Amino acid sequence: MKLVYNVCWTAARWAASTLFQLRVVHPERMPQEGGYILASNHASFLDPPLVGICSRGDVYYMARKTLMDIPILGNILPHLNLILVERDKVDTSALKIVIRNIREGKSVVVFPEGTRTLDGQLQPAKPGVGFVIAKTRAPVVPVRVFGSYEAFPKRGGVRFLPITVVIGETIRFTDAEIGEGGRDDFGRLSQLVMDAIADLRLPGEDDGPH
Repeated sequence: MKLVYNVCWTAARWAASTLFQLRVVHPERMPQEGGYILASNHASFLDPPLVGICSRGDVYYMARKTLMDIPILGNILPHLNLILVERDKVDTSALKIVIRNIREGKSVVVFPEGTRTLDGQLQPAKPGVGFVIAKTRAPVVPVRVFGSYEAFPKRGGVRFLPITVVIGETIRFTDAEIGEGGRDDFGRLSQLVMDAIADLRLPGEDDGPH
């Protein structure tokens, strides 16, 4: 790990454990080598670091470019393995960077929903992660963060409430499942990943509605 990344990883791990009583379910499922897509639901600004600190290795993150305009934070972010994205359009250049990183053996955190939920409910997937899967054939680790919406929703302040991260079994799509690589295939793959995220449960939770 680079120095700044390592310091921020350690600080984030401490903050998550201390302030949000972070619990990680099935940490053994998180790959420690690279070349994976870490696909998570997205309910809060807390989600990227929460997913990242579940891995002992460096991970890369997609983040909207406007974060660079935030004082102080904008000076730190370039050291945190960010892939900057234009949020208001399909940013193919950012997706190409994601693909290159994965092919180089790096793991990347992606959010199939594209943006944070406004109501805490899971949203339909956008085709971006399906595009990355089709181009890289990379294995996908579904991750679901519980409690981050309640702790720090898109419209609201921070509350120090418990958060749990559940890590799912790695998905390896076959060529037949990936299909011919058209837009419909990208959308279908993305939704399959989103369905895998939705299927993750807290320990002891039943299989009721998502």
